[in-house]
Amino acid sequence: MPPKKLFIPGPTEVAPAVLQAQTRPMVGHRSREFADLFYSIPPRLKQVLLTDQHVYITASSGTGLQEMAVRNAVRPGRKALNMVAGAFGDRWQKVSVANGKESVRVEIPWGQPIRPQDVDDHLAAGGFDAITIVHNETSTGVMSDVGAVARLVREKYPDVLILVDAVSSASGVRIPFDDWGLDMMLTSSQKAFALPPGLAFAAVSDRMLARAAEVPHRGWYFDLLLLEKYLVAGKTTPATPAISLLNALDVQLDRILAEGLENRWARHQRSMALTHAWAQKNGFELFPAPGYESRTVTCIRNTRGVDVPAMIAFAQERGMIIGNGYGKLKNETFRIAHMGELGPADMQALFAVLNEFLDE
Repeated sequence: MPPKKLFIPGPTEVAPAVLQAQTRPMVGHRSREFADLFYSIPPRLKQVLLTDQHVYITASSGTGLQEMAVRNAVRPGRKALNMVAGAFGDRWQKVSVANGKESVRVEIPWGQPIRPQDVDDHLAAGGFDAITIVHNETSTGVMSDVGAVARLVREKYPDVLILVDAVSSASGVRIPFDDWGLDMMLTSSQKAFALPPGLAFAAVSDRMLARAAEVPHRGWYFDLLLLEKYLVAGKTTPATPAISLLNALDVQLDRILAEGLENRWARHQRSMALTHAWAQKNGFELFPAPGYESRTVTCIRNTRGVDVPAMIAFAQERGMIIGNGYGKLKNETFRIAHMGELGPADMQALFAVLNEFLDE
């Protein structure tokens, strides 16, 4: 069977050269060959994540780094403000509670962004060490203005750390980590980075490392200070890394930087615009509040009442896979991703297939 093209919000398409890189001969993870590979990655990863501070790589999903964030940022007797505007904000709040952190959960209606006022209203009560916010909610197709939220927090609550989930937006959208004053931004390999699943990346501020030193029981696998200790000492990672996936990352970082970040962001923007135009031309509405639409995945309200599973099956028979709505939005919405390796020509090919279904 020929491979099907993925228009789902992860895993995404992976270029043949990146897949091929995983077949490089295996080396020992304490060898000089691996150290040379490993230490070549952070300078390029910092370029992509727009930071001059710290970057870390783990063999995990992005959810693992949600756990890292709360374990390292929230001290005993202090609280996390968990902003929940969709399924992945909900997950982060549950991760906070599961790690024994006191959590204040703020519910935002699905389809709405997280606004600075939403944050201000709750941080004003005091007692918070950190705020968690999902930049790009994959479940709703909403992209919140994290820059505006960060300005509010920095100005009024300078001791509160800003923890950002950018799993489905980093590398596809400009997120200036240092300029916005973020403290931890986490992402993973299988979304806009267009890599196989299994790696997660974090940009981390000096403030975050200083806070971690004040937090007991940070765990072991996701202890930021342990990762930093090994990195600085030239020992790479405390636990066995995903060597084959790091080979793929090595190739993909070169491809991303060769395309150019501005060009990459613009390609995602063009693909988004085409997707919006197709949806509206065909009588659908966009689910997100106007002005807060994601540039990597479009969530479309099923205003025509089409049989969404039938449409998905029709596209799949023709070699293309799109996503149904997430959780409670299943069949009420459907999702088309336009991230990673996808470009305008890919989107037009998909729309030709979907038009065929709608015209039947």
